[in-house]
Amino acid sequence: MHLIGFIVFGFFVGLIARALLPGDQKMGFVKTSLLGIGGSFVGGFLGDLLRGTSAHGGTAGWIGSVFGAVVLFSLARWFGKKGKDD
Repeated sequence: MHLIGFIVFGFFVGLIARALLPGDQKMGFVKTSLLGIGGSFVGGFLGDLLRGTSAHGGTAGWIGSVFGAVVLFSLARWFGKKGKDD
């Protein structure tokens, strides 16, 4: 049951992150969920860095997860555009 809850949490975090970013994002359920799950880990890692604790790869709460997902999606968008401009 924890895995299903983690996927649902990731989906909602991904939806919120996509709503905060401008432009049209063509992503389905799986990519949106992976964005949210990855954002949770990125948010947890960045939170550990800011607090000065050891980076143990934990997950963050709602705000940290959304922030991590926005960072992750922005980086993916930035690296995706670098190859297309050449």
